[in-house]
Amino acid sequence: MTIRQALHIDLTEMRQLFANTINAICKENYNPEQLSVWAAGAENPDRWEQVFATQLIFVAEQDHHITGFSTLCNGNYIDLFYVHKDHQRQGIATALYNKTEQAAISLHQNQITADVSITAKPFFQKMGFTIQNKQHVNVKGIELINFKMLKTLA
Repeated sequence: MTIRQALHIDLTEMRQLFANTINAICKENYNPEQLSVWAAGAENPDRWEQVFATQLIFVAEQDHHITGFSTLCNGNYIDLFYVHKDHQRQGIATALYNKTEQAAISLHQNQITADVSITAKPFFQKMGFTIQNKQHVNVKGIELINFKMLKTLA
C-alpha cells in the first residue's frame, strides 16, 4: 500500500468509493433512507471540485486501485475520510490518518477536528479523539447523527 496526494484523475474512483463504503459499511448504524441521502453526496460534482480546489487530499493505493482517502480542510479539519468496503481492517485507515495528522502538524496546527459518523467514532477514539458533542445534521430533510470530535496535537 502506498499513500500519496490525490490527482484529479482519482476523482471518479473516489466518488464511487465514497458511495459504496457508506452503503455497505454504515448500514449497521443508519437506515436505508439516511444512507441514500448521505451517499448521494457522490453525485454533487461542484462539492467534489471544491474539495479538490481547496483541500489537501491523500489516497491509499494498492495494485493501482484506491483503497481509501482522507481530506484536510484549512489544515486542521478532516472533511472526508473513507476506506473501501472491501479493504476494512487492513491498516489503511490508520495509515491515512497518520499521514493526515502529520500534514496538520507540518502546517503548525495544535488540534485537529472532524465530524464523525456513528460508524467511524470508535476508530477516531482509538486515534486519540474525544467527543465534543453529538450532532443532528439535516441532509435533504433527513436527520443524520454524527459527532464533533477533537484531538490536541503534540
